[in-house]
Amino acid sequence: MGALVLAGTGVAGLYWPRPGQRLHVAASRLTISSVTWGNFQEFTAIDGVVQPLRTVYLDAVEAGTVQQVLVEEGTTLTVGQPLLRLANPDLQLEMVNRETAVYDLMNNLRNTRNQLLQNRILRQNQLADIDFQLAEARRVFDTNQVLYDQKVIARQDYLQSQNAYRYQLRRHQLTQQTLRQDSVAMQQQLGTMQESVRRMTSNLALMRRKMDDLLLRAPVGGRLSSLAAEVGEAKTRGQRLGQIDALAGVKLHAAVDEFYIARIGAGQVGEVVVDGQAYALRVTKIFAQVAKGLQIDLAFTGTPPPGLRRGQTLPIRLALSAKAPAVLLPKGGFYQQTVGNWAFKLGADGGRAQRVAIRLGRQNPDYYEVLAGLQPGDRIVTSSYEGYADQQELVLDNHQP
Repeated sequence: MGALVLAGTGVAGLYWPRPGQRLHVAASRLTISSVTWGNFQEFTAIDGVVQPLRTVYLDAVEAGTVQQVLVEEGTTLTVGQPLLRLANPDLQLEMVNRETAVYDLMNNLRNTRNQLLQNRILRQNQLADIDFQLAEARRVFDTNQVLYDQKVIARQDYLQSQNAYRYQLRRHQLTQQTLRQDSVAMQQQLGTMQESVRRMTSNLALMRRKMDDLLLRAPVGGRLSSLAAEVGEAKTRGQRLGQIDALAGVKLHAAVDEFYIARIGAGQVGEVVVDGQAYALRVTKIFAQVAKGLQIDLAFTGTPPPGLRRGQTLPIRLALSAKAPAVLLPKGGFYQQTVGNWAFKLGADGGRAQRVAIRLGRQNPDYYEVLAGLQPGDRIVTSSYEGYADQQELVLDNHQP
């Protein structure tokens, strides 16, 4: 009766004469795996997206309207190659105004310098005239002093020549002091104006650089992977215009499950298999922000696989431990029912599978690490045990010894 009910439920190939003891199972429904000896390594399988080793983004330094697009996406660029030209009438008008202001200030400086030089020449002429008058007054005073000592001239004439000499001497001193002060003031005024010209010239040079920024050039050599600009389109300052992928190499960008955050570090190794050949990888960057998993960059430790293209996806085995010798059991659906505590092990003839206790340790996407209960060479049913997880023995019908 039990067998009829079981067949009615659609479970073909099963015979259940004594529940909990023995069950007939079609061998074709089972997956049989061999226990082996080898190197076990914990790793997690992730997908890596090929990206250039270095990407340079192109942003609008100045706002403007796209006037001319000089290259197309996909073009291989050289350093300094023009990419597109923006037009900004306000910036051009400000440039003209600043140039005019600089020219006016330079003219004022030139006129002021000429005027100050003329004033200096006038003062020097005045000083030369005063020097002559001082020398003449001293000659008269010295002569009158001798004549006065000889009682030849009157005291009044002597005192008059003395006062004239003292007047010219004082006048000479004041004129020299004025000339020195004028010289200092002239130097200060010229220095101030020259500093103003220097600042305005520096501002003008900065303005010219801003005008030059309207012509966007390639900061590095590489491939222009994107360029978002159409003629007549308005661009704001700082707006992203495109990006250049350097041709120096590639890297892989991947997201790791948050469960492994504590086990991921810079320098961690991994590998990717392309066309049957393994290429070693190393974690070079771990992003601080966790978004859709832990974001990491990996670089090839040697020559990368040929022909990789941006955006291509490659399967990565990211190592979580070092390799160590161990007994290995291939992964399978049986673990969902047994949690690694027991399994069905085939006998020598392969016709029967007995329930045996086992103990499993670490695991990776391919293998379980066997700690006890199994030896290399044992054959285990690794497919799902759903429907016969409470049996002690499986009899494999139509098995091939």
